[in-house]
Amino acid sequence: MYSPQEIDVQDIDHLGIIAGIVDEIGIVEIVDRLLGTHEQENVSCGQVVKALILNGMGFLSAPLYLFSEFFESKATEHLLGQGVLPEHLNDTRIGRVLDKLYAYGVTQIFIHVAMAVVQKFDVALRCAHLDATSLSVEGQYLDKPQVEASDESPSAPESPSPALAESEEPIPVKITYGYSRDNRRDLKQFVLNLLVSGDGGIPLFLQVGNGNDADKSTFVPIIHEFKQQWSQQQPEVIVADSALYSADNLQALGSTSWISRVPASSTAAQDLLQGLPGSQFHPSALNGYSFVEVCSTYGEIQQRWLVVESKARRDSGLKQVQKRIDQAFSQKTTALKTLCKQTFLCPADALAAAQDFGKILRYHTLDDLKIHKKPHYSKAGRPTKATVVTHYTYSIEATLTLNEPVIERYRRQAGRFILATNLLEQEQWSNDDILREYKNQQACEGGFRFIKDPLFFASSVFLKTPRRIAALAMIMALCLMVYSLGQRQLRNALEQVQTTLPNQKGKQTMKPTLRWILQCFQAVHLVWLDGAKHLIKLNSRQQLILPFLGKGCKKYYLLCYRSTDKDP
Repeated sequence: MYSPQEIDVQDIDHLGIIAGIVDEIGIVEIVDRLLGTHEQENVSCGQVVKALILNGMGFLSAPLYLFSEFFESKATEHLLGQGVLPEHLNDTRIGRVLDKLYAYGVTQIFIHVAMAVVQKFDVALRCAHLDATSLSVEGQYLDKPQVEASDESPSAPESPSPALAESEEPIPVKITYGYSRDNRRDLKQFVLNLLVSGDGGIPLFLQVGNGNDADKSTFVPIIHEFKQQWSQQQPEVIVADSALYSADNLQALGSTSWISRVPASSTAAQDLLQGLPGSQFHPSALNGYSFVEVCSTYGEIQQRWLVVESKARRDSGLKQVQKRIDQAFSQKTTALKTLCKQTFLCPADALAAAQDFGKILRYHTLDDLKIHKKPHYSKAGRPTKATVVTHYTYSIEATLTLNEPVIERYRRQAGRFILATNLLEQEQWSNDDILREYKNQQACEGGFRFIKDPLFFASSVFLKTPRRIAALAMIMALCLMVYSLGQRQLRNALEQVQTTLPNQKGKQTMKPTLRWILQCFQAVHLVWLDGAKHLIKLNSRQQLILPFLGKGCKKYYLLCYRSTDKDP
């Protein structure tokens, strides 16, 4: 029997998996090498970054101002290192580390980590996918930076930043109003630009932009910077959405290979989307898709256009077209009744009003148009033959009729979109390859959904300085990197042995989401007896999952070493 003082129970839950992935990447070592360490530090910069990732992926409402409280019940030393206590992870230390991350350069630090991931885990770089999103913030964030008091502690001198040794401190990101992807126009924001790999959606490049940056003007400079930073190992093709597709951007890309979506608003795109008959489309190797290849020289750049039709999107698109037709009929019928009640002084005015009304009709035409002439007399009452007409007024009568030729064009467009690329060799890049890589663009979009998840601490950005917000954005991207890599490695392990795991619905799958796996590890505890770690009790499902995770993950659940050994 042990007394209460000899027994200590601490929570690990799913954080052992996150800590293991961080260790396998080597994030702590990379950050400490770049920012330096000091013998008087209780916790290094790399350990703080690891703690921030654990906090960010804790799936709890534990924002940074409750950071130390988050770790109070956790196995902090087991997860972060011997001697690291919750009280060491205070807001002062976090703020200092965020400042140092920004001062060195968040993009540069992130690239160091991304390169390590690509090299160590053999991430394929055939394609890189570029996209951007906006993240809202609370607070005023004045345009002119304010002089801030330093919260540096004299007990731990900071080593000089290599990035600042050659140049002045970089300009902080501008927190301001702009186009909000979350429909929060009432809040200021900043923009997060990411390039991720087509292989597993691993983030490769990060840039924090101003809140009012437009994708059309920033994508090309981002691509150029990415290629410059990744000069030794570069993807073959850059994939982006329609924000990249403009004549100026395509010319500025030069010899860079790209795949992009053509904006449907262009005249040439409209003609193809609405004019091509279904008989010209050829089935794709991708189930539910067909396409037509067309040559183009838009922007004086020779390129291949792929008009794609998706069966699933077509079914949904036809419903949307019919919904818009019904809404337009209701709105325009009401407007026509109002117009018919108006009076005009001459037939020409009435006819001009009817013609103007017809110009705003999209799905209907104005038919059976009649101009009614109404006399007005000098006195009230029923007029006699002797009553004098003082003047005439004119009114409109008409009906709305479906414009079938126009509607047929919109129906034909339903479910169609156009992909463009300067990859002209069919032998190297087939039409199916182009379509498949563009579909992988959802990896970038899925990453943004992960970052904006309400359970993720990034859903409410509250830091007081643009510098620290930029550093926090890098932490968000590192969380996404850890999640994406963990999911990729898990699925690869299942595929290698051709086995499955049950998903949240109890069905067997070779592609489980890492979120579900993490949820399976709730209520996992580490028990200390007389200062020694003892085996964690794992249920059958957890024991089934752990063999498919890396050694870095398993060691935190004491599966790779004896219970009497020291911390990994």
